[in-house]
Amino acid sequence: MHDETALPVLTPAHPEAESFTDAIAAVARLEALYTQATTFLAQQFNEVIRSGKPAARIRAFYPEIRLTTQTFAKTDSRLSFGHVTGPGVYSTTVTRPDLFRHYLVQQIALLIQNHGVPISIGPSATPIPVHFALAGNPGVSVPQEGVLEFSLRDVFDVPDLATTNDDIVNGTRRFHPDGSMPLAPFTAQRVDYSLARLAHYTATDPSHFQNHVLFTNYQFYVDEFESYARQVLADPASGYTAFVATGNQIITAPDGVLTPVTKMPQMPTYHLKRADGQGITLVNIGVGPSNAKTATDHIAVLRPHAWLMVGHCAGLRNSQSLGDFVLAHAYLREDHVLDDDLPVWVPIPALAEIQIALEDAVEEVTQLEGYELKRIMRTGTVATIDNRNWELRDHSGPVQRLSQSRAIALDMESATIAANGFRFRVPYGTLLCVSDKPLHGELKLPGMASEFYKTQVARHLQIGIRAMERLRDTPLERIHSRKLRSFEETAFL
Repeated sequence: MHDETALPVLTPAHPEAESFTDAIAAVARLEALYTQATTFLAQQFNEVIRSGKPAARIRAFYPEIRLTTQTFAKTDSRLSFGHVTGPGVYSTTVTRPDLFRHYLVQQIALLIQNHGVPISIGPSATPIPVHFALAGNPGVSVPQEGVLEFSLRDVFDVPDLATTNDDIVNGTRRFHPDGSMPLAPFTAQRVDYSLARLAHYTATDPSHFQNHVLFTNYQFYVDEFESYARQVLADPASGYTAFVATGNQIITAPDGVLTPVTKMPQMPTYHLKRADGQGITLVNIGVGPSNAKTATDHIAVLRPHAWLMVGHCAGLRNSQSLGDFVLAHAYLREDHVLDDDLPVWVPIPALAEIQIALEDAVEEVTQLEGYELKRIMRTGTVATIDNRNWELRDHSGPVQRLSQSRAIALDMESATIAANGFRFRVPYGTLLCVSDKPLHGELKLPGMASEFYKTQVARHLQIGIRAMERLRDTPLERIHSRKLRSFEETAFL
């Protein structure tokens, strides 16, 4: 282990913590502290690159929010967030307060209102890794280890995976090392890690992500999404202000030009933005539960208000047709990627607000309702597996399990997205489109798609968009319900 006592430590001025009863002022203080810390690290880093290894270790700290309450008095129990569960000291480190300004103001204001005590803002004891401090700074680039004549670890703090984890959301951490209890679901280091990963996987800046996220596994939906974006950008009354494509290309008019990129990211992502962040983001996660987990692991730190899967699936009933819709109300989890974080015995409930929004959206787009809607949509269990070619093995076992579970559709992403929504307290839902029926001889082969199927796929994205627009108008206290909260929850959403 590196002996840090060998060098003195150079830090910026370490101001005393201040108390605030105004959320906007508190967030302004968070921003000032964060800017001071990251500016210090950038300046020192540039100096080190010019002059070589310094005679001191260089360190700056994340700001933190701290709340102390001494009463068991009950708060407004209708809310599932915005309050702590009992007396004690609660804290969270904060990164990028500029990016999370609206979220932080909202959550801090609820704490002050519900507990009637000020919150404290000051530097934490958690160092900012230099890689995260300089991320997005165009004037600075961190070289790979081995390029410099000395190790960065000898001078600066670097990302530490031992402290970058999901202990809080997984319910395995009750106390921070200083004895305080978690105030938010993610620490600053965990957020910074995901912000960096999002920029890498999606080729768009995290600042473009909107509060409502659609996931798909088919490129056709991307084309439809861009077409829809151009339509609404032509209508000032729509509330949409911009469309962001791969490489942070931004258009604000329906005839804006987007240049095709030569190298697509792993998860191409597109953002139909509103000024208040209440627009829609579409992520093409591709195929497989690993991608689904990766995307949701990182998007979760942005605290979206809902995410939905709108992709293709295999229909398991002979009564289904290509192009039919499947609204998931339960999940059979054989994806395995979340078993260590969320055991398979944990039920993943359907969320009424999401289900209603999706069903209403189907009715609106298809102009079918009631009993007639059953012609093209089934509600039931969706099974998610991790083997795309399961049909090539002895499938008597899987088919028996699918039948026993009453599954009506099979895919490789939906249960993963729903389970991670449950784990991260992000409202979730699934509406799939049947693209093949492997148990009935209709495999996904060229030329099998009917005109009805093609029309339904075009409608599918419209339904997802309409559902999100309905959820946008749903009060936060309704969509972030107590169904997603455990016994001892963090105050922050």
